Amino acid sequence: MASLQDKIDLDIENIDRVFAELPQHEVLHKLSMLELAGVATLLHNFYNGIENILKRILIEKGISIPQGSAWHKELLNLSEQENIITPHMKQQLGEFLAFRHFFSHAYALDLYAERMEPLVKSAFELYKEFKIEISKHY
Repeated sequence: MASLQDKIDLDIENIDRVFAELPQHEVLHKLSMLELAGVATLLHNFYNGIENILKRILIEKGISIPQGSAWHKELLNLSEQENIITPHMKQQLGEFLAFRHFFSHAYALDLYAERMEPLVKSAFELYKEFKIEISKHY
C-alpha cells in the first residue's frame, strides 16, 4: 500500500501537470469559448487535487471526511480547525471552491475570461503557499 507521502506526491505531480497546461491570466480574454472551458476544467482539476490532498491528510490523522451536500466547504473548515491550512489559505481556497461549484452547475457559455483571470493569476502563488503549509503533515 502506498504511503501518505507517495499519494500526496502523485497528487502534486498531477497538479503540476495542470499548471503546465494553464495559460497565463493575461491571455484569457483572447481565448475562444471552447478554450475558456478548457481553462475552467484545469482550474476545477487544480481545486480537486487540493481537496484530495486535504482528505488524505485528514484520513492519515484518523479524522472522518465530511459527508453531505456541504462537504466541500466543511472540508476546508475541518482542515483549518486541524491546523492543516491557515485561515488565510482557507479564505483563498474558498474562492476556488466557489468557482468549482459554479463550474459544476453552469453552462460553458456562462464562462467569462474576466471572472477567471483573478483565479488563474492567484493560482500559482496559492499552490506554492499550499505546498509549504501542508509539508509539515507528511
